[in-house]
Amino acid sequence: MSNTDFVLAVEDLTVSFDGFKAIDKLSLYVDNNELRVIIGPNGAGKTTLLDLICGKTRASHGSIKFKNHEMTKMAEYRIVRAGIGRKFQTPSIYENLSVFKNLEVSFPRGRSVFGALAFKCDEPVKERVRTVADEIGLGTQLQTEAGLLSHGQKQWLEIGMLLMQDPELLMLDEPIAGMSVRERELTAELLQRICKGRSVIVIEHDMDFVKQIAHKVTVMHQGKILAEGSMEQVQSDPKVIDVYLGH
Repeated sequence: MSNTDFVLAVEDLTVSFDGFKAIDKLSLYVDNNELRVIIGPNGAGKTTLLDLICGKTRASHGSIKFKNHEMTKMAEYRIVRAGIGRKFQTPSIYENLSVFKNLEVSFPRGRSVFGALAFKCDEPVKERVRTVADEIGLGTQLQTEAGLLSHGQKQWLEIGMLLMQDPELLMLDEPIAGMSVRERELTAELLQRICKGRSVIVIEHDMDFVKQIAHKVTVMHQGKILAEGSMEQVQSDPKVIDVYLGH
């Protein structure tokens, strides 16, 4: 099968830590504009898989192709530049800067030292900040100090900081952990908005939330893919029921 149609094609991926296979001959294919949710018990290898895709961890074996380019040997910063954005579980925002400034400093032109020196907050940057702020539901909070935002708003701001770089693949690790019910609803809407024009991979434990957002669900178990399909399909899969009830 040719990979050309997939934004992300992971094939036969393996990584071992001290002889333990955290990811074991795993293959995964993500389409353009797809919102994929990865679920599975603790220790299934979900976060490790994202670490491998973003270059934080190196594969022992296998291939990760993003838009047909091999990523397994690439430096982390080059993977970011290629168009892959990753949000970790704890938000890393600049608490003492305004929402506007947090977004502005995430604009890609400021990445190199020279770029940072030459960086001016001109109209296109301001325009991009406003667009992203609206997209993440913080359009009216641009002058608010980030440290004063609610937990959910901080998570959205961090997603916004990634969106400033306009990634074609965005990966989020448990984005709704610790959120209120209303914030979860708004996050579901946010994710549905941002996967128009890019692919999104989400790791999540909350099944109700998964049902709301997933185009397709991948179930991982012991570093392998156990099942894949719609939420309805995987929920009724005997292998999946066994793994979840067995824990």
